[in-house]
Amino acid sequence: MNDSSCASTGTESGDDDSSAADNSPTDPRNVSGPRNLGDGSATKHRATVDDTEKPAMAAPSKPSTGGIRSGWRHTFSSLKHRDFFLLWLGMLAMMGGMQMQMLARGYLVYDLTDSASLLGVVNAASSLPMLTLALFGGAAADRVERKRLIQIGQGVAGMLAVVVAFAIYMDAIEWWHLTLAALVQGTAFAFMMPARQAIIPQLVDKGELTNAMAINAAGMSVTTLLAPAIAGGLYALVGPAPVYFVIGGMGVLSVVATSMIKPHPARATARKPAMMRDIKEGLSYVRGNRLVLVLLFLGLATSVLAMPFRFLMPVFVVDIYHLGPDSMGLLVAIMGGGSLVGSLLIASTGAWKRGLLLILGSLASGIALLLIALIPLYSAAAVIMILLGLGDSSRRTLNQSLIMEEVDDAYRGRVMSIFMMNFGLTPLGVLPAGIVSDWLGGQWAIGMLAVLLLVVSVVVWATQKRLREID
Repeated sequence: MNDSSCASTGTESGDDDSSAADNSPTDPRNVSGPRNLGDGSATKHRATVDDTEKPAMAAPSKPSTGGIRSGWRHTFSSLKHRDFFLLWLGMLAMMGGMQMQMLARGYLVYDLTDSASLLGVVNAASSLPMLTLALFGGAAADRVERKRLIQIGQGVAGMLAVVVAFAIYMDAIEWWHLTLAALVQGTAFAFMMPARQAIIPQLVDKGELTNAMAINAAGMSVTTLLAPAIAGGLYALVGPAPVYFVIGGMGVLSVVATSMIKPHPARATARKPAMMRDIKEGLSYVRGNRLVLVLLFLGLATSVLAMPFRFLMPVFVVDIYHLGPDSMGLLVAIMGGGSLVGSLLIASTGAWKRGLLLILGSLASGIALLLIALIPLYSAAAVIMILLGLGDSSRRTLNQSLIMEEVDDAYRGRVMSIFMMNFGLTPLGVLPAGIVSDWLGGQWAIGMLAVLLLVVSVVVWATQKRLREID
């Protein structure tokens, strides 16, 4: 599940330039006609503005890199911003809990039901709200303070984990309880995830946006590296209830960290349009920007085809490798290590062939999944997890950063909500893959998805010249 939701041109400045410009009453972009300057020189002023803006209008169609810096010494440059650092700490706690939950919930459901299909149903329950409500969450992220939406989502996730922990402790847990909890959590995430992604450009310089997204992905990779291994060990040692109690505590920590971020109020407008109109405007904005449309398609398609393996991993560990939850935790941890390396490489690379690297990341994920399907050995899977982590982290990080660079701040919440719908579309891959896994076996299911992912990646590479040429 990922987030790195979980990416336009700009200049280097101390604060978010787009936010400052959009809120400035003297910004010429905020007026549709000449302004009265108090000396009767409105027409002259307008001519001056037009003259100064013409060179920018004549810029190449290729997106600007925004003064992106590269080199290992700039790898962690975005963390110097206090509010982004706090957001990042909250993300570490939140995603650490989610990674632990992904392992514990998957293994618990398979323990209770011994059914890959029901495993797919439970995971689909968490993803369904992201598909049906994400657009509303994106519209909300462009209308209200994004920090509050993030805190609400974090708090709901923490409380649900504690409720599930008590149900397990009292030996009253059923698979449908986990389905209901997943549904509620998915609803909260439909509003939290677009806000969490859209707030990042408000917290860092525009030239550091790709770096911030990469550091964000690196943090997620750290949680993928450590949290599943810890959860698998705890699950094997003391059972699932303590794991869920720990997840609840991490939710509380994430709320505390986020609460220390300085408020960034939503842009004031004379009249807020109806939310459905906001959504319609966001969709129209996407339709009018071909590059954003291609990036969204690639992100959604690759998630549908690459993510199901993570949810069906218990099938491989139990039925193919004949091992336990600690072995599954190790696999996820190795994949997290690969993701961490990939994210740090992207953070240090800066503006260098990011479009091509995005496509190569998708190809790497497809190749890794195909190898997992073809080689039914745990030792081989442990090595292949490194390649899968590298591919997944690079495509997620670059996809989100390129989208957010291309999109105006006023539309970021709505556009990122479309991107975050990949969490809702994931069941389109998970549920059929679970059914095929019950019918033909896990290797056939993942093998089919791998081939489709490779086909999509090759088609995008062959047809999207502008994306290939983005630095």
